[in-house]
Amino acid sequence: MNVKERIELLRSQLNHHAIKYYVYDQPEISDFEYDAMFDELKKLEEEHPEYDSPTSPTKRVGGMVLEKFEKVTHRNRMGSLDDIFDFDAVRDFVNDMRSKGAESFSVEPKIDGLSVCLHYENGVFTQGATRGDGLVGENVTENLKTIGSIPLHLTSPLPLLEVRGEVYMPKKSFEALNEERELTGEALFANPRNAAAGSLRQLDSSITAKRRLDIFVFNVQEIDGVDYATHTASLEAMSALGFRVIPFIKEAHTADEVIDHINAIGEKRAGLPYDIDGVVIKVNRLSLRPLIGENSGRPKWAVAYKFPPEAKLTKLTDITVQVGRTGVLTPLAVLEPVRLAGTTVRAATLHNIDFIKLKDIRIGDTVEVSKAGDIIPEVRRVELSKRPADSVPYEMPLFCPSCGEPVVRDDEAAVRCTNSSCPAQLQRNLIHFASRDAMNIEGLGPAIIALLIENGLINDPADIYKLRAEDVSGLDRMGEKSAENLIAAIENSKKAGLDRLIYALGIRNIGSKAASSLASEYGDIEALFTATEEDLCGIQDFGEIMAECVVNYFSHPQTRRLIDELKAAGVVTKYERKTVGDKFAGLTFVLTGTLPTMTRDQAEAMIVSLGGKASSSVSKNTSYVLAGEKAGSKLTKAQSLGVPVIDEEEFLRMCGKND
Repeated sequence: MNVKERIELLRSQLNHHAIKYYVYDQPEISDFEYDAMFDELKKLEEEHPEYDSPTSPTKRVGGMVLEKFEKVTHRNRMGSLDDIFDFDAVRDFVNDMRSKGAESFSVEPKIDGLSVCLHYENGVFTQGATRGDGLVGENVTENLKTIGSIPLHLTSPLPLLEVRGEVYMPKKSFEALNEERELTGEALFANPRNAAAGSLRQLDSSITAKRRLDIFVFNVQEIDGVDYATHTASLEAMSALGFRVIPFIKEAHTADEVIDHINAIGEKRAGLPYDIDGVVIKVNRLSLRPLIGENSGRPKWAVAYKFPPEAKLTKLTDITVQVGRTGVLTPLAVLEPVRLAGTTVRAATLHNIDFIKLKDIRIGDTVEVSKAGDIIPEVRRVELSKRPADSVPYEMPLFCPSCGEPVVRDDEAAVRCTNSSCPAQLQRNLIHFASRDAMNIEGLGPAIIALLIENGLINDPADIYKLRAEDVSGLDRMGEKSAENLIAAIENSKKAGLDRLIYALGIRNIGSKAASSLASEYGDIEALFTATEEDLCGIQDFGEIMAECVVNYFSHPQTRRLIDELKAAGVVTKYERKTVGDKFAGLTFVLTGTLPTMTRDQAEAMIVSLGGKASSSVSKNTSYVLAGEKAGSKLTKAQSLGVPVIDEEEFLRMCGKND
């Protein structure tokens, strides 16, 4: 078997097992076996780029970075549904449709997510787009490819197929994402729907890939080569083609049967691993749809029955305050336990002081509580008639409840503790410091960090580098070998580099890209102690707020002590450019559009390795603009400024690859 045949065999096997795992939940092999095949395919594709394929399973990991989403005009209008809210309206709809010839109805859950259409030609996934306004959406093809339950190849090569589905974030993925965002001091998503929408619209598809999105297909928009008599039959066929179709569909004939299934779905609602906000009722016979028609983009042959939001009254007994990684104080309502949407609720977030004042929430109030997206408990309103006579408006504490230091209100809503040594921030700061994108200390996860803090072994990042194997081996869940592996990982992290170190420090508003810019610009962490806001604002893509945060962080005495201890431990604090030459020394490149054979990250890495710089915006100081297909506004600006524009072939020639 030659290389090409092996690649094609691996792709076929991986596609088969992906459908079994993601669509039918019937895995035939272990994760280890799947990963081994995946790694082999990825290696072969890297060694033989001539066999690259846009539908390879390796494309699901993401990595393409876009400047913006291009607009897509839908071939078939993606209408929205009229909502109904009671069973009388259900009966009216069913009776009206029966008078127009409908004999049966499809009754199915309404997934609370983001509607998209998927387009296939000759069985190959070619494009996916958001609903937008129903007529024009956004091309999110690369992000949709990261969803494992979307087949890149159909099991039958139909000439043309367009289906509509709902992208959603499973409840477990949502909870894990919010836990991660809380640890890193980022704002939490309100509900899975918002999280799914934000994840699908990431310009960097690798971020989407990490968010664990999923999809249910619920309608055939257009198809060539085959006809179906009913909607339910079409979805059975879509399942056979490899799609994950909407679950719990039932064919009903009368209003009573429709209502019975609505109630049955409602009873399952709390236990489902995803959010639903209602039930969709559709005329089943497809030939009737065009005859019944639509009204201003809303089909007359379908309606959405919306579940009433479950809300209950309970007493707010106290307001506590949590301190996040970046020092933000978040108020939390302590509630008398109440059963809501299948779980017992004892607490609810109050977001910030502005939220509390807007709703005039006070300790001792009787409040109405619901679950945002059936996940996060929230206080909807106060029952003023039951307010105690001695109640007083709530005020945020003037001092940090963890360390006792004064707090400040530094923007419109956030109250923050500025003491970077605050104990409440310690665990979250250390988790961030050791995380994959920071110092990447394998084995030093949240549970081990909590254990080390509990035993008094670490109080700041520098203490991590003072640990010895014998300190760790005696702890719960840590044997001698685990301890040795952890110490080895800590030792290895010392060489992570200045860019990762700056990001690991957790400076407010400084992400990994800004950290790389600081490392590249200043070269040594010592230089940041004397950097001014004016100097920092001169860095590409740096603004006043970012500059202020950097200056503020390096002005604290505890930062000076921390850096001195890290240096003494042998942590690299100088920027080491990984170069293989200096062909591009002094040159600045800007990348735009999609390159034929390379990702933008690969091209940027080549530029840096040859001594050049990659920038995100075009200016008169730009040396070259490397433009690919569908280049955007950067190409236009380059042309107006007279900046030389090159394609991938010319770029590779300049790199010495095509000599």
